[in-house]
Amino acid sequence: MIVVSAASGAFGRLVIDRLLERCPADQVTAAVRDPGKAADLADRGVTIRTADYDVPKTLRTAFEGASRLLLISSPELAPVRRAAQHRAAVDAARDAEVGSIVYTSFLGAGTQADGVTAAHHATERHLAASGLPHTLLRHPFYSEAFLHPGLRDAVASGELADGTGGRGINTALRRDLAEAAARVLTEDGHLGRAYDFTGSLWTYEDLAHALSRSGGRPVVRRDRPDRAPGAQGWLEEQVRSGALEQQTGDLPQVLGRPATTLDEAVAAVLAPHA
Repeated sequence: MIVVSAASGAFGRLVIDRLLERCPADQVTAAVRDPGKAADLADRGVTIRTADYDVPKTLRTAFEGASRLLLISSPELAPVRRAAQHRAAVDAARDAEVGSIVYTSFLGAGTQADGVTAAHHATERHLAASGLPHTLLRHPFYSEAFLHPGLRDAVASGELADGTGGRGINTALRRDLAEAAARVLTEDGHLGRAYDFTGSLWTYEDLAHALSRSGGRPVVRRDRPDRAPGAQGWLEEQVRSGALEQQTGDLPQVLGRPATTLDEAVAAVLAPHA
């Protein structure tokens, strides 16, 4: 049996979708904080169990009988609390005698213990100390943070505002990362591995060209002198620092195909149904 934690979230649902293409529904269990939000998964034959990262006793029960557990990282932003939640989940998996764990970590967590990677670094160390067989899936930032329906405004205006300083971006789409997770959960040969997942490197200049091709009208990249508001500004600062330029071949290796291209992703974003 495969158990997916945090299965009612956006990423967890995509993983469930891919798993149901690869194995019978009665072999898949969704561990969720609120079972009421997973009724649609139950309708598809998936077993639903309650699992709250803040209530460790629910985790052990939810993980019982799992040959493989996908431990999707908590959405909690405070590193100390997030690391504690993950530690409780790993301990519960050990107590429940789970066969192996696949953990969604973050790029750089193997060596960096600050900022975005702090809780992931602590979790990777706790997994190593637990003695449980495990696989690490180190994710980049999601492409959806940059590639979203708001880009239609750039097509309409003919200008794409850019605060990245022209540096490269190595994001990957959730659906590619979900497919990779499903493959690792259902295939042999992945235990003990730490995968550093990235998509192909792209820039905002590349994005402007992709928008022009998909939108059917010229889009020109323009430097934005001021910091973008909110999270977008923070993300662009990370790009300008070069923090998103690491690139590996791990994602296409696990997928058995190239990762979704920038043109394919942009076309999907601009499609009328998107």
